[in-house]
Amino acid sequence: MTRQIRNYVGGEWVDTTGGDGEPIVNPATSDTLAELTYSSDADVDRAVAAGTEAFESWQNRAVEERIQPLFRFKRLLENHQEELAEILVTEHGKTKQEAMGELRRGIENVEVACGVPSMMQGGHLPNAAPDIDETAVRKPLGTFVAITPFNFPGMIPLWFLPYAVATGNTFILKPSERDPLVIQRMFELLDEAGFPDGVVNLVNGSVDTVNNLITHKGVAGVSFVGSTPVAKHIYETAAAAGKRVQAQGGAKNHVIVSDSADIEFAAEKTLSSACACAGERCLANDVVLVHESVYEEFAEELTTQADEMTVGYGLDDVDMGALITPEHESSVREFIDSAIDDGATLLRDGRDVSVDGYPNGNFLGPTVFGDVEEEFAISREEVFGPVIALASYETFENAIARLNRSEFGNAASLFTERGAEARTFRQDAEAGNLAVNAGTAAPMAFFHFGGRKASFFGDLHAQADDMIRFYTDETIYIERWPSA
Repeated sequence: MTRQIRNYVGGEWVDTTGGDGEPIVNPATSDTLAELTYSSDADVDRAVAAGTEAFESWQNRAVEERIQPLFRFKRLLENHQEELAEILVTEHGKTKQEAMGELRRGIENVEVACGVPSMMQGGHLPNAAPDIDETAVRKPLGTFVAITPFNFPGMIPLWFLPYAVATGNTFILKPSERDPLVIQRMFELLDEAGFPDGVVNLVNGSVDTVNNLITHKGVAGVSFVGSTPVAKHIYETAAAAGKRVQAQGGAKNHVIVSDSADIEFAAEKTLSSACACAGERCLANDVVLVHESVYEEFAEELTTQADEMTVGYGLDDVDMGALITPEHESSVREFIDSAIDDGATLLRDGRDVSVDGYPNGNFLGPTVFGDVEEEFAISREEVFGPVIALASYETFENAIARLNRSEFGNAASLFTERGAEARTFRQDAEAGNLAVNAGTAAPMAFFHFGGRKASFFGDLHAQADDMIRFYTDETIYIERWPSA
């Protein structure tokens, strides 16, 4: 029998009542894994009410008590990591190795959130004025919502949930409707970890569910990760409704390859960055600016390595898995067609990939274009697929200027052996996550996840200290006790 996706509200698994829905499909096999029906307004109201009720007592629990379920949850995630990874592969399409890495990154956020007793500490200044002491104290705010995307269904919810509950808030997750199965299993583990009823809640749904959650009078704040148009809508709508908001948008990340770079290493890391998770990630460096003196060498090395990549079902021994849906595969193919029409040079065509045993999978191989002009769509817009755009540059200043003209500012990388170039890149590149001699600028959990320009809307980012500030309000106590 096909599994039915359910909500988790107030410590209980409950059916959704919205009626409409869609199947959850394995991207590699096209087999139906589960059925999801959307939540109704009443379902959303029930989740918010559960969070509101639980907040009254949860906020007053000793902080060391609040983190004990997180310690248990971390152990459960580690004990079930392989099981979770296999679920993730079947519903998302990425490789098992990628799924294991994604879950490890999520677990690291749980680890960091367990340190909240230190992270929440405020400040105290005796004698701030005659006979007056002042103290800053962080307080939780209520029920928070996170709306998370399909590309990292196991990791991105853990950018938010552990910090929200550790700081004394309650939490509602609305995961992607494309791949909710790994979250179903995670919430079973959260239940086992022993959170009080209503502290963590799960609501499934689509656009109507999101709009209801982000404007609901019982919600204190909203976190979002997804495309830029939706991030902008979330930010504007939730902020207008009086919510705290952080909204991570899309990206068009650049990598600069200097003439001093190790070409083989730079090609390897660039290919990995652009094609990991089939390119469906906001840290993919898919525009590559190469110094003109090493452009031909780099292009040859990159395409040679791309030829060696294997594509297939993520539970098999392959380098790259399937794209999430046939519709998304078609979108990526349209970008490839547009690049050809624009006049880019097709150096490697990944459209004709064939995977034995999986004739119905959403597969594309690495596709590489050369001579990509700045105005081409694949140079400006987020493709979210394994498509790489190469262009040459004459001076380092030219490369930095082209990178900075992008409307996005999520991430960028530089391959160089020159310290002066690295220093200029660090100072001048307009992106929130920068890497030197690394293909993917992915911050560890104890640093926040950056983002600028059209890649981020808000003030406080995901992960680490920013999360503590987002989920709490700093109250200042002023006490006057005149001396005898």
